[in-house]
Amino acid sequence: MNSKILLAVAITILCFNFSSAQDNPKSADEILNTALEQAKKENKNVIIMFHASWCGWCKKMDASLTDATTKDLFNKNYVIAHLVVLESASKKQLENDGAEALLNKYGGEKQGIPYLLIFDGDANLLADSKMVENKFVLKGQGNNIGCPGTHEEIAAFTYKLKETSNLNEDELAIISERFRLNNPINQQ
Repeated sequence: MNSKILLAVAITILCFNFSSAQDNPKSADEILNTALEQAKKENKNVIIMFHASWCGWCKKMDASLTDATTKDLFNKNYVIAHLVVLESASKKQLENDGAEALLNKYGGEKQGIPYLLIFDGDANLLADSKMVENKFVLKGQGNNIGCPGTHEEIAAFTYKLKETSNLNEDELAIISERFRLNNPINQQ
């Protein structure tokens, strides 16, 4: 009888600990520092993607980064980490502590999501997902490239990739083609 009680108590404790771990995601600092350490070891850069569970464009961005045609290209050059921000009131527990402050620190406030930051292994900011001044202009839209889908967004995104990676022109063309699928107009 005692062993059954002990087993029940052990299971309850395990379930509580698992549940608590699910409710408390890692902080933005923990995620960023882990990604930076890995990038430094592997001689890569870090892409931090700010996203939320409700964000359809964030899901498209993830699908584009992990597509069979692009995944190895990104993994060869970047450590990709996600930070959850801007969740609805009922899902605030999904947010990473400090993520919104990091988003705002690097100019992402009121830019929308997905919003990207690219760092080197020493935490130097190399690029963000804002359009490049005097290179690519989005007429009548905000500065954030978001999940690239238009010609201008894709050109700006691949320019940033070219500047922060060892991707060659052929590899950038493969990435561009995949991101073109994010815009229904491009699929006609």
